[in-house]
Amino acid sequence: MNAALQLETPLGGMTLLSDGEGLLSARFDGGPTALPAFPPDALCVQAAAQLREYFNGQRTAFDLPLHPMGTAFQRQVWAALLKIPYGETRSYGEIARAIGNEKALRAVGQAIHRNPLLILIPCHRVLGADGSLTGFAAGLERKKALLALERKQ
Repeated sequence: MNAALQLETPLGGMTLLSDGEGLLSARFDGGPTALPAFPPDALCVQAAAQLREYFNGQRTAFDLPLHPMGTAFQRQVWAALLKIPYGETRSYGEIARAIGNEKALRAVGQAIHRNPLLILIPCHRVLGADGSLTGFAAGLERKKALLALERKQ
């Protein structure tokens, strides 16, 4: 049974969606997909608590079951993103090499853009080859703020 929770963060409202066994989605409100309203479950409450700790500088890693919906390739890219340590960044090329497909830069970028679990799967830690801020589904200002938060710690 699906569950949802609205969470206020320093960067705006987020909607968390769970299937009861894992988190399906964590998106900033106003994103490309409107989520249905379901009552929250324990997993959504736990995720909200961990995200609050992250924003307060008290958490550098998440301990939550994740169930992102995507293709096998997308899930492979998202798994590589989970390996980027807190406070560090990688380029799209480094992610492509990490999954053993260095020519798939465009596809890697598309998979990163479709990440349904913002912050929890840290796509904000991926930069252009020259270190420039590049696309982020929730906007470049939020990406810049997340990177600054992690640099402070």
